Amino acid sequence: MIYGKRIRLRRPEREDLQTFTEWVNDPEVTKGLTLYLPMGLWEEEVWFESLGKRPPAERPMVVEIREGEAWRAIGNCGYHNIDTVSRSGEVGIMLGDKSVWNQGYGTETMRLLVKHGFETLNLNRVQLYVYDDNIWAIRTYEKVGFVHEGRRRQAEYKDGKYKDVLVMSILRDEWEQQANE
Repeated sequence: MIYGKRIRLRRPEREDLQTFTEWVNDPEVTKGLTLYLPMGLWEEEVWFESLGKRPPAERPMVVEIREGEAWRAIGNCGYHNIDTVSRSGEVGIMLGDKSVWNQGYGTETMRLLVKHGFETLNLNRVQLYVYDDNIWAIRTYEKVGFVHEGRRRQAEYKDGKYKDVLVMSILRDEWEQQANE
């Protein structure tokens, strides 16, 4: 487990799949994701079965918050496309539980993920891609210290139109400087 102030990150379990399926079939949740078709539980099960074939550092984690003595899943996150030579990786996050939106859990999750990337995975660079109209997510990433690097014009087609995709990153030395302030 990886613990933050109000959240923890853990590996997904088979029992999580029904919840994940509900999240990825909610248009509000997937608005900022590249998913564009409905998904069935069987597809989540196939995905889950494939996780063991991924490198351990690229296996997703469930974001949970404490509810009394128990923990409740509110999203998932993780690294992918880790380049062990350049020491870089891409990060992604989905908060599927809309009841916790706008309460700072996304920011806390991203801070914890970045810390994990630099301190545990020994990365030098963490990057992400975000739709240019996803203002909420962009603000979150900026708060964490991500810097705008570029724009992939009309790089994705979603909801009947082409969308620009922003490239953002944070470097280890930027993160260390921010941590020391």
